[in-house]
Amino acid sequence: MSHARSRLLRSLALFAIGGLLLAGCGSDDEEESGGGGDDGETLTVKIGLIAPLSGSLSALGLGMRNAADMAVKQANEDNKIDGWKIVFQPEDDTAKADIGAQVATKLASDSDVAAVIGTLNSSVALQVQPILSRANIAMISPANTGTSLTMGDDLSTKKRPYTNYFRVCTNDAVQGPFAANYASKTLGAKTAVLIHDKKAYGQGLTNEFKAQFEKNGGKVLATETINPGDQDFSAVVSKIKPLNAAVVYYGGEYPEAAPLSNQLKQGGVKAPLMGGDGIFDATYIKNAGASAEGDLATSVGAPPEKLDSAKKFIEDYEAAKYSEAYSAYGPQAYDAANVIIEALAEVLDGKDSLDDATRQEIIEAIQETDLEGVTGDVTFDEFGDTTTRLLTVYKVQAGAWKDVETGEFT
Repeated sequence: MSHARSRLLRSLALFAIGGLLLAGCGSDDEEESGGGGDDGETLTVKIGLIAPLSGSLSALGLGMRNAADMAVKQANEDNKIDGWKIVFQPEDDTAKADIGAQVATKLASDSDVAAVIGTLNSSVALQVQPILSRANIAMISPANTGTSLTMGDDLSTKKRPYTNYFRVCTNDAVQGPFAANYASKTLGAKTAVLIHDKKAYGQGLTNEFKAQFEKNGGKVLATETINPGDQDFSAVVSKIKPLNAAVVYYGGEYPEAAPLSNQLKQGGVKAPLMGGDGIFDATYIKNAGASAEGDLATSVGAPPEKLDSAKKFIEDYEAAKYSEAYSAYGPQAYDAANVIIEALAEVLDGKDSLDDATRQEIIEAIQETDLEGVTGDVTFDEFGDTTTRLLTVYKVQAGAWKDVETGEFT
């Protein structure tokens, strides 16, 4: 045997013994690390978000993103899930159903994704739901209101389409009638004209408003439609003006509602425009200008700034210095994120992997949620709908949205 080879063998033997000693000494460090896996590494679980982060509805989507981002950061700072780090993955659906389906497919293909917050638009949710359902990924919306999302197309035989889908906001079957009651009983309106943008949200909202308004003894004089993206409403205005309705109820969102309001007033229509939470944003007032004065909107829950439960959320959001306001759905997105985080903390405790069975456990844990959230108590019924039926009517006064009535639709 050569001297060089002898030295090499002795070195290898000493290296092996040293490795065994180091392995024996390393066990205490692994136990202190939090036990994310067999080797003590921290595991990763992802929460996705699907919302419009660009485009005309981005004011709402960015508020959702920021609020959910804050919830995830706080959970990680508090080591909410021992051995696991939560990664937040927001995706931009640009408020389009086909793009929503694409980003949902992207999230569903990621084995680390356990749940998704979103969407903003009910029409997008209709495409996203089945994709996430097939992957057993929980979905909680802060903003969808379309009734079919939780109860199917036939409300007379209510059947839940997807057990992985939940929402923390009230649906059209609550918001539409709530608005109709305000129009009938507070405004004293006996006549109304309806306009919607043909999308699931807008059409559903106007249908529900009409049913309750007529139940209250009111008369719907006409129903007109526009197309998403329209900016010239002269034809609609010319049809509506001679009817002299007491209120114009619009089902849709602020990109079209703002110029519609402006053109209605410029065309001599004196009735206020009233809409749902899709128009409840400062951008509506900015784009409509002085024409927005006196217009009305309903939105889910009570005004956050008047809720004791929302004080810390507002303080933390301001301290985080996000570039955008939390807008209409920030508090709901924050609650949706925390519902998911609580379920993850319950289900992933002691686990070292995320598989299909674990995702199903997460869905089941969400169904049993009983959380004191920013918006109040968060619980879900058998359809995945929030049990809270609280809404607020806002009115544009002196160039800003002012809450004028908060209550429950019963």
